[in-house]
Amino acid sequence: MTASASAPCITGWHHSQFGKLDGIDPEVLIGQVAKAAIEHAGLQPEDIDSVHVGTFNAGFLYQDFPASLVFNSLPQLRFKPAVRLENACATGSAAIHSGLQSIKAGESKHVLVIGFEKMTELATAQVGEVLLKACYAKEEAGIPGGFAGVFGKIAQSYFDRFGDQSDALAAIAAKNHKNGMSNPYAHMRKDFGFDFCRNVSEKNPFVAGPLKRTDCSLISDGAAAMVISAADAAKSMPRAVQFRAAVHVNDYLPLSRRDATRFEAAALAWKQALGNARLSLDNLSLVETHDCFTVAELLEYEAMGLAPHGQGARVILDGVTAKDGKLPVNPSGGLKSKGHPVGATGVSMHVMAAMQASHDAGDMQIANAKYAGVFNMGGAAVANYVSILERIH
Repeated sequence: MTASASAPCITGWHHSQFGKLDGIDPEVLIGQVAKAAIEHAGLQPEDIDSVHVGTFNAGFLYQDFPASLVFNSLPQLRFKPAVRLENACATGSAAIHSGLQSIKAGESKHVLVIGFEKMTELATAQVGEVLLKACYAKEEAGIPGGFAGVFGKIAQSYFDRFGDQSDALAAIAAKNHKNGMSNPYAHMRKDFGFDFCRNVSEKNPFVAGPLKRTDCSLISDGAAAMVISAADAAKSMPRAVQFRAAVHVNDYLPLSRRDATRFEAAALAWKQALGNARLSLDNLSLVETHDCFTVAELLEYEAMGLAPHGQGARVILDGVTAKDGKLPVNPSGGLKSKGHPVGATGVSMHVMAAMQASHDAGDMQIANAKYAGVFNMGGAAVANYVSILERIH
């Protein structure tokens, strides 16, 4: 999608608390965020033309086929077209793109996008087994440590080529946990500090390869929803955050077919998105990026163009991506602090970015934010989505 006055706009949103949400039925959670997002947009449920639901599931819940679940809470949506999307950890962004395409095709004026996941019903080991379904099973399913094992291998490959990056990874973890202190929706609001994140301890053991517990995102429950509206309709609505760009690039699934130390498809997605938005990285006020593991954020610095290959460490160690740095990255605390309920993550990231662009982010707010970037990925940089958002009014 190229920057245009006729580009679709985010016109309403809502975000649940992320964390271990015991006793909350996912169906009720979906209904709550959907109803609140529609109200935030100043609409009625009957104004919604289509529903786009993102959830990975893959065994987290017995209930699959969730597209129509929201009808139970909002019966006014009955008979509307509804679809479920899945693209691993980029599932939420896949749902957003489905909604955008419906608007661009002229089939919808207002779409409801919901992302959700209920992960904590399973034991940690089972969660790892479910998440590994997002790898290339023929070659990677036996990796110890689940998806942490996959990213542990990526981290070890990077360390072997460019030297020990433990200081950089600890600095990323500490930054994101510090930022998460200002996010009322975050799963873990605790400032661990650099020393705790840097040093191995009983409370911060190695998990996989060089990755410690503080390098890994949390197992979380949660949901987020947003209304996206056609540009003409958005003009008369209370708020409008335009998609200046929305790009989707996929890569090979097997790590063996790629350079594990480069997120090449992510770099291409960033290049296309900035080109479509007619902006440079210097124009961005902030980025919400996919830090499922700290090494992912490190490689994403290089993919977005903040540093050449192998030199991403200097970005965090020089303070470039701090909240008061040149390009704040993950002022929400990122997946590391906010949590990572897989299907909700992409929608959550866009909600956080829209809040920033609207100057409605509370204590998370970046001063004078104008353009917000979002990078959400599925698998180890297999499905890559980049959005550039700008407040219109």
